[in-house]
Amino acid sequence: MSPPRDAPALQDLGALSALTDPARRRLYDVVCAAEGPVGRDDAAAAAGVSRSLAAYHLDRLARDGLLAVSYGRRSGRGGPGGGRPAKLYRRADHEFVLQAPPRDYALLAEIFLRADEGDGAARGAVERAAREFGEEAARSALPAAVEEILRLRGYEPYDDGGTIRFRNCPFHALAVAHRQSVCGLNLALVEGLLAGAGARGLRASLEPDRAGCCVAVGPPARTR
Repeated sequence: MSPPRDAPALQDLGALSALTDPARRRLYDVVCAAEGPVGRDDAAAAAGVSRSLAAYHLDRLARDGLLAVSYGRRSGRGGPGGGRPAKLYRRADHEFVLQAPPRDYALLAEIFLRADEGDGAARGAVERAAREFGEEAARSALPAAVEEILRLRGYEPYDDGGTIRFRNCPFHALAVAHRQSVCGLNLALVEGLLAGAGARGLRASLEPDRAGCCVAVGPPARTR
């Protein structure tokens, strides 16, 4: 069960205001789009800025809590002669929300999920509603490609050798405490998005314990 927290208001304004700088926003986007932690050199090259400027902005984003910092040798070399560990950056797990006036839709979702976990019939109704919503949302977004429709819903899709996987779960905070319910809802929602987009050659499935979102999209399994 997740601990109580305050309703979202404007307390994250200071941190999010860091993204108003164009170069800082580009660097943040580079880190968020990467499949693993990013070093200063790679971030600078991808964002088109100098290494010193990248280091300044990346450290500012880390200080504001938008990025998390770790250290490692990018070359994979260890032991003597391996060089100093490089400073690496990834998107922080903490969620930042601005609401004015304060609203608490996450609390509403938390209450529904608690009811869902205690009632199998309620869970089925929630998943049916998620599938229907996905179909409607996809149809309203046409003629956008499937990947763009998924991106609009916050999944951050990427191609992983012919399988579409997601860097982000739009319901991450709720999934921590209600994984089974949220994963089932996520699967139903993505199934609906695929159906609404007319993507008959794609199938959504669950891949538990993966980083990001546990739903993956790929071709239907072959039957003998």
